[in-house]
Amino acid sequence: MITRIVRMTFTPEKTEEFLEIFRSSKEEIRGFEGCKHVELLQDVNTPNVYSTYSLWDSEGHLNEYRNSELFGQVWPKTKKLFAAKPQAWSLISVDI
Repeated sequence: MITRIVRMTFTPEKTEEFLEIFRSSKEEIRGFEGCKHVELLQDVNTPNVYSTYSLWDSEGHLNEYRNSELFGQVWPKTKKLFAAKPQAWSLISVDI
């Protein structure tokens, strides 16, 4: 299982536009093969900073999504709204 976190800082006046993009695409992302969960989180102190938190069966499934037509439609629209470069992490659980 892969946990993917993407932290995005938006131009404040573009935040609503991003939220609409997320609203209109979240169910398709959730339905993508290998995706187990997707949610949107907002920074407590900086309201124009959002993170997506998603769970994937494997890195291969995540990469299939990142190479998909859906991602090709969503990411370019989202990227135009950034106020800073996004940060992304792919993580696996460590059982110790």
